Amino acid sequence: MAEIILNVDVRAGVGTGGARAVRRTGAVPGILYGGDKAPVSISVNEKDFRKSLYTGKLLGHLVTLKYGDESQSVIAKAVQFHPVSDRPLHFDLMRVDMKQIIKIEVPVHFINQDQCEAFRQGGSLEIVRHTVEVSVRADHIPEDLTVDLSKHKLGDSIRISDIKLPKGVEPSIGDRDFMIAAIKVSSAAMSEAADQVADAEAEVEATEVPATAQGDDVAAEGDKSED
Repeated sequence: MAEIILNVDVRAGVGTGGARAVRRTGAVPGILYGGDKAPVSISVNEKDFRKSLYTGKLLGHLVTLKYGDESQSVIAKAVQFHPVSDRPLHFDLMRVDMKQIIKIEVPVHFINQDQCEAFRQGGSLEIVRHTVEVSVRADHIPEDLTVDLSKHKLGDSIRISDIKLPKGVEPSIGDRDFMIAAIKVSSAAMSEAADQVADAEAEVEATEVPATAQGDDVAAEGDKSED
């Protein structure tokens, strides 16, 4: 994965007014915290920040922060967006040592759904966790945790033990084999099956002669014999 570098400026203004002033200059305000140092208010050129953000590799990954000739390793922890324009409004960076063990959310990626027979049988994937918090060295954060669906069957529960974790990566929850997803019969398939049963029952009812009708036929035949 290509290294992401954020060139930042230290900003003097804090609070809502200071943040708005930064945005008017075409930058995104942020805060740098963590370690044994005090928090520092910073800003990044919005255009450059967007490029890094939309790679999908900014949040939850090790990033190199540069200020002049100085550089340090950080983790992008959070980004706030405008609810309408989706413009980045603020971001949080946490100082880390590259060899430091940290806890971080890693996305779960499901593959080979087209090779899984369960989905051809009307199954659907019900995802319980889109991310899993893991403990890992800051410079060994995996891009994702992969679940191979090809050998799973209808009704299977997929748990953390089913995922082959990279070396040095451990789930933060270590006291139970928690669920990641399940393959269940979809509501559409259940509805279709119910319709098929209803149609079959209707066909059976249509071919059966009601008992009252059979009695009438017998009586009619008796009347004819008397004549």
